[in-house]
Formats: sequence, C-alpha cells, structure tokens
Amino acid sequence: MFLIKASCYAGLLLTLLSLNANAQFDPHYVPGRTTMVHLFEWKWGDIATECENFLGPKGYGGVQVSPVNENVVIGNRPWWERYQPISYLLATRSGNEEQFASMVKRCNNAGVRIYVDVVFNHMSGDNANARGTGGSAADPSSKSFPAVPYSNNDFHKSCGINNYNDATQVRNCELSGLKDLDQSKLWVQDRVVDFLNKLISLGVAGFRVDAAKHMWPTDLKIIYGRVNNLSISHGFAPDTRPFIFQEVIDLGGEAVSKKEYTSMGVVTEFSHSNSIGKVFRGKDQLRWLINWGPQWGFLNSDRALVFVDNHDNQRGHGAGGADILNYKTAKQYKMAVAFMLAHPFGITRVMSSFAFDNTDHGPPTTDGNTIASPIFNADNSCGGGWVCEHRWRQISNMVGFRNVVAGTYVQDWWDNGSNQIAFCRGNKGFVAFNGDSFNLNTSVQTCLPAGTYCDIISGDKSGSLCSGKSVEVGFDGRAIISIDSNEEDGVFAIHIDSKL
Repeated sequence: MFLIKASCYAGLLLTLLSLNANAQFDPHYVPGRTTMVHLFEWKWGDIATECENFLGPKGYGGVQVSPVNENVVIGNRPWWERYQPISYLLATRSGNEEQFASMVKRCNNAGVRIYVDVVFNHMSGDNANARGTGGSAADPSSKSFPAVPYSNNDFHKSCGINNYNDATQVRNCELSGLKDLDQSKLWVQDRVVDFLNKLISLGVAGFRVDAAKHMWPTDLKIIYGRVNNLSISHGFAPDTRPFIFQEVIDLGGEAVSKKEYTSMGVVTEFSHSNSIGKVFRGKDQLRWLINWGPQWGFLNSDRALVFVDNHDNQRGHGAGGADILNYKTAKQYKMAVAFMLAHPFGITRVMSSFAFDNTDHGPPTTDGNTIASPIFNADNSCGGGWVCEHRWRQISNMVGFRNVVAGTYVQDWWDNGSNQIAFCRGNKGFVAFNGDSFNLNTSVQTCLPAGTYCDIISGDKSGSLCSGKSVEVGFDGRAIISIDSNEEDGVFAIHIDSKL
C-alpha cells in the first residue's frame, strides 16, 4: 500500500515539475483567449483604457508593450531610441512606474496579460552628453552608466559585427554600435534579474527578450532560471513561470540558429513572417499552404511566436526585406493576418502600428516629444497618426474566430489548384480565401451545422441580422461561397457563434 502511494506521489511530483518546467512556453492567457497584440509605442494609460474598452471585450489575450526602462533621448525622437537603455528605471515617454503599474493591474482585471519588451543585450551607443527619459546621465563612449550602475568592466570589448557566420562575433561584439553587455558577469546578471523581478512584482505575465540572438544561450538560461515565479497577488497560479519569447532572426545560413534557444522559451519565427508575405504577395500559390508549419522550415508550433510583420521588419529592418507585408498593402495584409489567425500553427501576435514615412519615424506626438494618444473614430478605427490594425474589423473578428475554434485542427481542405483555398476548423469554423484575379463562386464543405451564418470579415452578427454578407449552410454542411476578385477583402469566414 505504501509503495502504491509513494509511486503515485512520485508521478504527481514529476507531473508538477514538468508543468513548471514548461510554463515559460505558456502565455498564461485567461481561458478562452489565444492572441496578443503589440501596441507599439503606446502610452501606459492609453493601453489600460484600450484593455478595458476594446481588447478585453474583443477577446485579445495579451499586449506586448514597448520597452519600459529609461532610454537615451535622441534628436527628432526616432522609434529606435527605446532600444538604447540608459538605466533600468521605469521612466519612458510611455509613462512612469506608477502609471505602468496601474496599467498592468487594469489590463489584468480586464483579462488581458502584459508582456514587456526587455532590452539587456546592450546599453546605448555613443552619444555626447547622453541624457535619459528619466533624467539620468551617462557616458556611453566610456561605458559608464551610473544610474544602473554599469562600468567598463561589465561589457565585452568594443568590436563591430561584420560576419554573421561567426557566432562569437555575433554575441560578443556590438550590434550597430550599441555597448554590448557581458551577461556572463554576475553583476550584470544581478542587475538584469532585479529588473525582471521588479516587473514580475508589478504583475506582468512575461517578456519578449530583445536581441536574444546576440546573447549566449548559456547566459540566458542562468538569467531565466533566477527570475521569480509570476505574482500570485496579481492572479497567477502558484509556481507559474513567466512566458518568455526570444527575438532570434534566423532565415537560415548563419552561425546562430533559432533552435539553440527553444529549450528555454518560445522564439520569434521570422521565417513565418517572410514566407506568409511571399504567399500573399503572389510569389507563392495559396494552395501550397496546405502543409503550413514545420514543413516550411518553421519551428514546432508550441515554440514559435508568429506574426505577419513586427515593428522592425514592417519598415525594412531585420529579416524579410520587400516581401514583408504591412498596413500599406491593406488587402493582402488583412488576408495574411486572417490566414495566420485561422490556422492553428504557432502562438499568434497581431501588430498595431503608427503611420510612418521613413524607417526612423517615431510615434505621433503633441509637441515633437510627448507621445499623442490615439484618436478613435465611430467605426472603431484610429486617427491622429495611429493605424491600429488590431481594431480593423477584419482582424479583430478573426481574433474572435481563433478563440472560438481553439482546440480544433484543419480539415476538409479545398483548393482550385491555384490561389483559391478553403478549410474547416473542426466543426466550429470555416474560412475561404480568393487570391486569384477571377471570382470564387463554388460549393464547399464548411463542416458547420445547418443554418444561416454571418460573414465576420465583411460585417458582424447583430441580433437576427448580418451587417455584411451571409451564407446558408445546408444539412450536409455544404454552402456556396462567393468572393469576387474586386472585393475589398479576399476572405470569407464564419464560425458557430456567427450563426443567426
């Protein structure tokens, strides 16, 4: 009898340890939510209000926020100054520590988790009389950052990255002249861990680790292992590890591989962004999406943070070049995002941008320095220089679609041998795409119960009516699906909750 009890206890202990060990791969969404959004350069108070008024009600699971710690102030205020730290004080153009803490609490209360973009590969680059957004001074040229404090002893020797086939150079030299911290030093580890633990104490659910590719996995493993569990006072279960997703740009052919980081956390899958851009730009055919996933060279689904564009590559930085879709190619962009959200592969992130005319363009301001709040229009769209793709009906309704079909798989795939495709998600949802230059008008299997359904792309279900297109599903699950080639959107989507 004792042996049975001991065996059961050992099994339970192993299960708990396994769950805890894998917790850094779990975004810790509130049940029923499946997708995060990156509210790039938004202010903390505006994010809190958005969590309460839009993100929570629309079913978004989380928000990736821009770096929260003090950065160097650069003339003309480009977006990338946020990625040049001066200290770990919580003082940026988005707000101060009190405002950040309030935002995290309000978003958690709205069922929306917060993930912080953390920058600890480096500090700022050379900048005469450097001043930070919190008022701190630094002398980057001598690697002196007294507000941390860091000194010359905490950095790698100065050298530039000229050869991405040399892993030591990639990880020990300076990325774009930014002073490269030595994460093997105990003092550096202590400062980084203190910073991450501070954020955890304020209720965040996890971190996007900027420039993880440029840090040694052995050093990151030590840092991650020392970080506290998530805060039970903010509603997280005991012994829950923070969600970690690491920026590793890897399209193949370089010395540093994304697979080196998957044992420690999720990795940003830039190959997904690059490949989906090519498909919906017409360089590959939609029919080939039938085996979307690792067969395209992607990481396994539970290790891949996927997106159509991010703040770097939407403006030509990082990987992908001209193949990356963004808000400026609206029809193809909405189709690509809809496919990403309709397909079960990966942990999905939606981008929310501000309008830009050049690659350095910073967020909208009131006076050249102070970030302006988004202006919301009657149709839920944004103004005032903000794009707010996450509010586009075609995107926010597909976030709802992904929530509804969670736990199901792709089945009953159909294509026309070219660029018209359709598939079911179990018996909960159906989606069709027309990427051809001629109309789609055919009978296909939707896998849904008989009835009238509202297309969630062209409109919404409103009581007993559809504000957009509708379709009649027969008792055999089939329906005639029509998408004209000249329509604003090349997608049609229905799910069990859009049935009248």
